[in-house]
Amino acid sequence: MQVYKVGGAVRDRLLGLPVTDIDRVVVGATTEEMLAKGYRPVGADFPVFLHPKTGEEYALARTERKSGRGYGGFTFYASPEVTLEEDLIRRDLTINAMAEDDQLNLTDPYHGQRDLEARILRHVSPAFAEDPLRVLRVARFAARYAGLGFTVADETMDLMRQLSQSGELQALTAERSWKEISRALLEDHPQVFIQVLRDCGALKELIPEIDALFGVPQPETHHPEIDTGLHTLSVLEQSALHRQPLTVRWACLLHDLGKGLTPEDEWPRHIAHEHTGLKLIKAVNERFKVPKDCQELALLVGQYHTHGHRALELKASTLLELLQSFDIYRRPQRFEEFIAACEMDARGRKGLEQRSYPQADYLRGAAKAARAVAVQPLLEKGFKGPELGEALKRERLKALKAYKEAATA
Repeated sequence: MQVYKVGGAVRDRLLGLPVTDIDRVVVGATTEEMLAKGYRPVGADFPVFLHPKTGEEYALARTERKSGRGYGGFTFYASPEVTLEEDLIRRDLTINAMAEDDQLNLTDPYHGQRDLEARILRHVSPAFAEDPLRVLRVARFAARYAGLGFTVADETMDLMRQLSQSGELQALTAERSWKEISRALLEDHPQVFIQVLRDCGALKELIPEIDALFGVPQPETHHPEIDTGLHTLSVLEQSALHRQPLTVRWACLLHDLGKGLTPEDEWPRHIAHEHTGLKLIKAVNERFKVPKDCQELALLVGQYHTHGHRALELKASTLLELLQSFDIYRRPQRFEEFIAACEMDARGRKGLEQRSYPQADYLRGAAKAARAVAVQPLLEKGFKGPELGEALKRERLKALKAYKEAATA
């Protein structure tokens, strides 16, 4: 029985990066031997065990064979006869197909170290094309390591194109797809994830609403980059540079979907794209069973981001409606995330990345003014029920008018 560290732990150590997750593979052991040593089995699909003391995962070396569609369409075979090289060849990329023992002796049958040095993401074997999830994984690794200069090998990109054209991507479950998408959006260069998916044809299959934005022009006055797709990538890039949370990054990705529906004879203007895009945002949210907080913010940003940009021009009544829409009294953080998404949208424009965004502080001040209106005096005046709500609204409107006059004087 021999134990090796494999995959990401080896890769990141060789890159000089912090090692967080450690995967181990066990060669030459049976399930019975693992149980006898006190390891606890987990997962029904293949033999993975938890160490009796540390709780870390140990997987028996195994081979796999394609037996159906999608990510789960595989039959696994684990046996003491399965070699380390046979276990490694089923992995996705050469940089993930290395192993090392406790003395840091490297086993690298598929030249992963060479590809690390060359900054290449390359598939291990033709079996790569059997698993559609690998298209998303490679795009995610491209986003993670773009800052180190990594690119996808041409032959790997060819296989990703074949997978995208095969219809296999449609067999991915919403949960698996969202897990990869959400992890990719939180990488340092999430825009690279979207670009790689587009380059191999997967974006058109998975999120055609975003793919449709490329080639759609916008007014050059406000968008020097002109192309809506490039703008979306830039907004996503800004959200990463400013360390925004997943909710904001997801909203940034979807905020302009309505522009993909604008008839060509109306280009480059996109009148009411905020409203036409809502059905598309809902469709994407539902397709991937996106968490509720991400869904809600994406819809609100899609609908109101132009309000954010025009904040200083808004009438007090419109400003109040905006604040009410976000339920700023009970959910102040959601409004903060809206402001952040609007600022990323404003900065995601060629040459305007460093622009100031006074609307942010103005909107925060408006929210503060509305929240400062006390309910108790109205209760003491005898207001209750719907009448209390109306009285509260009048007082908040009065407070916002006073705030607007003072802030724009």
